[in-house]
Amino acid sequence: ELELVRTNTGHCLGVVSVAAHPSGVIAASASLDSLVRVFDVDTNATIATLEAPPSEVWQMQFDPKGTTLAVAGGGSASIKLWDTATWRLVSTLSVPRPEGPKPSDKSSSKKFVLSVAWSPDGRRLACGSIDGTISIFDVPRAKFLHHLEGHYMPVRSLVFSPEPDGRKLYSASDDGHVHVYDAEGKAIIGAMSGHSSWVLSVDVSPDGEAIATGSSDKTVRLWDFKMRAAIQTMSNHTDQVWAVAFRPGGGGRLASVSDDKSISLYHCS
Repeated sequence: ELELVRTNTGHCLGVVSVAAHPSGVIAASASLDSLVRVFDVDTNATIATLEAPPSEVWQMQFDPKGTTLAVAGGGSASIKLWDTATWRLVSTLSVPRPEGPKPSDKSSSKKFVLSVAWSPDGRRLACGSIDGTISIFDVPRAKFLHHLEGHYMPVRSLVFSPEPDGRKLYSASDDGHVHVYDAEGKAIIGAMSGHSSWVLSVDVSPDGEAIATGSSDKTVRLWDFKMRAAIQTMSNHTDQVWAVAFRPGGGGRLASVSDDKSISLYHCS
């Protein structure tokens, strides 16, 4: 029983990504109109306007403290970091090519960054690319650390495990698999499969016990990492599920959004 509170406008073309600040007071939206708009959620007042060519923004995320906005740089194969106090570009983290071409990388020259995720302490940043590689950066030093490999198709969604662990990284890929990595040790520590098509989104519960995924097979799945298996499948959507998100702070709530133009809420016991 969702009730529409307000509709925020400001872009003249389609919105491709939205990120909420940890405070819940402001948010950022990226659009095909070549702009990232930072706005007050309650009043819709524009706080800042950042230039962003259409192919240069695919996904955004504020760091846990809310001091930096990370923007997945799409065709520029980079992550741009914006200071939320001044709204100035403070760093551009370029994704280097992995050694050796990927099987799906016919041109052997192009990378496109699709997804981005912050570690709970805000010191690490992960980004997923169209060729299946995941890149890990040390943010304070603005330094590339290493690639995580295993996927062979686009990685559209990433999320770190919550504190106190904070070093597991979950990834969702078009190859139909969900991988779990030790982001510090560069090792894959688990893989889960069960979706019959692309896995478009992944999120982990605040207690770190459950994983949720949304897929173009029109389902939402709940996974138990220890069992490496799906423990529940929700099939209420009639089109592909582009995003899933657990309620911050717990409470056992999960939301999903689909191309069928609906948002679903679930109570996860």
